[in-house]
Amino acid sequence: MIDVALLGIIRRWHIREQIPLREIARRLGISRNTVRRYLRSETIEPAYAERRSTRAIDKYAFQLSALLKTEAAKSRKQRRTLKQIHEDLKELGFEGSYDRVAAFARTWREGQSERVNPASKRTRYLCVAGLPAAM
Repeated sequence: MIDVALLGIIRRWHIREQIPLREIARRLGISRNTVRRYLRSETIEPAYAERRSTRAIDKYAFQLSALLKTEAAKSRKQRRTLKQIHEDLKELGFEGSYDRVAAFARTWREGQSERVNPASKRTRYLCVAGLPAAM
């Protein structure tokens, strides 16, 4: 796979400096046909496969969501802290850090608040010039 920086070098050497394809291939250590193919192509599209790495918290996402849901139903004084929830997950075999649990809880809470009351976000009002203000 060739990257965009290398493509720029190939094009500059060939177009501006008029270096032959064979010399470009020799300098870069790639095939002459590869140099020719990239010079002929108008654009380069990366052909990288999407990487989806599994996170340690993915295995425990359902359990953590259930814990957060039960804790959210409790009163503020009765709730357990995220550190305590992290310790419970570690007892279940979770090997991730507290930061990952806190980040998951943060996104979970944001998702819950949007589902419960989507109109609770701040609303911005536009002032239309030329119209009298209603009282």
